[in-house]
Amino acid sequence: MNGSTRIKFSCKSAAGISAFPRIAAAFFTVWIFSPLIGSAQQADAKDPYAVERERLIRNVLIPGGIRDPRVLDSVAKTLRHEFVPPNYVRQAYLDIAIPIGESQTISSPFIVSLMTEALQTKATDKVLEIGTGSGYQAAILSPLVQDVYTIEIVEDLGQRTTELLDRLGYKNVHCRIGDGFKGWPEEAPFDKIIVTCSPADVPKPLVEQLKEGGLMVIPVGERYQQMLYLMRKKGDKLEKEALTPTLFVPMTGDAEKTRTVQPDPKHPALANTSFEELLIREFHIPGWYYQFGCKQVEDSQAPQGKYVVEFHGTDPQLPSMLLQGVAIDGRAVKKIKLGAWIKLEKVKVGRDKEKSPSVAIQWFDGNRNRIGYNYVGGFKGTHKWKLEEKVFSVPVEAREAIVSIGMFGSEGTAWFDGIVLEPQ
Repeated sequence: MNGSTRIKFSCKSAAGISAFPRIAAAFFTVWIFSPLIGSAQQADAKDPYAVERERLIRNVLIPGGIRDPRVLDSVAKTLRHEFVPPNYVRQAYLDIAIPIGESQTISSPFIVSLMTEALQTKATDKVLEIGTGSGYQAAILSPLVQDVYTIEIVEDLGQRTTELLDRLGYKNVHCRIGDGFKGWPEEAPFDKIIVTCSPADVPKPLVEQLKEGGLMVIPVGERYQQMLYLMRKKGDKLEKEALTPTLFVPMTGDAEKTRTVQPDPKHPALANTSFEELLIREFHIPGWYYQFGCKQVEDSQAPQGKYVVEFHGTDPQLPSMLLQGVAIDGRAVKKIKLGAWIKLEKVKVGRDKEKSPSVAIQWFDGNRNRIGYNYVGGFKGTHKWKLEEKVFSVPVEAREAIVSIGMFGSEGTAWFDGIVLEPQ
């Protein structure tokens, strides 16, 4: 991941997903986004959230590599605040996943846009979505394709979302309550399939229901170590291409019955803590997801191995972080040591010490509600490699956690190595 300010349009890309650096591209933003800015300003009087959607697109989606103007236009016009619970409306246009009940979440706008762009939608497409959830992904797809067929396994959630999509006027979105593992055979074949929950392997019925030459975007893997793939059907097989590490809720039903590797919440552990694994598509850091504003670099003084992660912060509104999820049971793990080796150069921190180079951990309960937050940070200035660690109590209600490293709104440059997460 290149953290420089140079704009590169010659980088490798896969299926329309840009591999150029996640850093603001000023002239690119003006060129592709000026019509959306204008419409947001015009709609502001009637839609108080239009400006927030414009800011989301300008500060996150375009710097993150989303380039398809049809996808950006759909995000600009889709009312995400309608798809989140009332107590989360004020957070609707932050680039975060939000719990929607039933242990489910609405994915972040960036990952929704990333998957939509990878799908290479056409106006004539018939699309199958597995995991309706809040309905936001289906709403984003609606103006881009002919029909969306979407399946939700949780009955109450499926009923609420069906009513919501109908109320909002999404006439080409067809909802069904059932096990997405089985697909929707009566409506097959489909031009495209998008899966918004993670199985251990691609369900065979979905392969069978995809047209020859059709595309599938799906996260596959272990519970907290998943890879988002773009797959193209050739014959009875799928040719797959890794896009980016990610973290989705698990596919339940028949898919969960076939999962052989389960996380151990009594012994939480992070992957690739010293960043020595080979990059994915030459810029994605394995084991970590939501990679913004950073890159893997060599350092002859690295505390562990030869590679470290470098973050460069110039604008507090631009995201700059790496994330990784783990299972952890607060009833079994009472305390956790959190930390990292950190090196700084000319780091400036404002009044809020949380907006500084940090290692942070967010705690979530069994319904994926955030119940706590701790961090090792508040660092500023310039210093050589130094191990920073703290021990924190684990909330007894905790069932999973997300560890994050990054600049979190501060300016300057920070390097991280040897991330520490150790039960005490």
